[in-house]
Amino acid sequence: MKTLVYLGSFLLVFLTACSSLVLKPADFAWPVESVLDIDNDGNAVVNRYSESFNTKPLFYKEMGDSLAYRNQQLRVIRNKDGYYFMVANNFKNVYVFNDKDGAFNLEKKITISDSAGVQNPAFNQRSPFIELVYGPGSTNKINLTSNGIKKEE
Repeated sequence: MKTLVYLGSFLLVFLTACSSLVLKPADFAWPVESVLDIDNDGNAVVNRYSESFNTKPLFYKEMGDSLAYRNQQLRVIRNKDGYYFMVANNFKNVYVFNDKDGAFNLEKKITISDSAGVQNPAFNQRSPFIELVYGPGSTNKINLTSNGIKKEE
């Protein structure tokens, strides 16, 4: 009988110690976008959040040119769910990434324009959306989620 009590106590302590801890709700949103200059090696640094990453594959995927990152600025913002939205001048798409295993993993590519790339893009935090503003005089606005474009209702 004592053995069963000890075994039961051990299992109770062991299973309690193995349960995961969840802190919620949590909001991962950045209040404003970060405008990142890209260095000669294709690296972008977000000093405010101590993050850095290489942009070469992103610019190559978007532009088809291995040197397209030069003299460019990348605009990055993070939504409340922790997804990163990235865009640059002349991009036709907004790229949505999650961070996993020390890397940015592409979650979704959202097509903004089929013909010409966007000009003067900027992100705004408009919870629960990320607002993309672009065009001459920033006249075009689109609400984005990690799943795509959210149409006005």
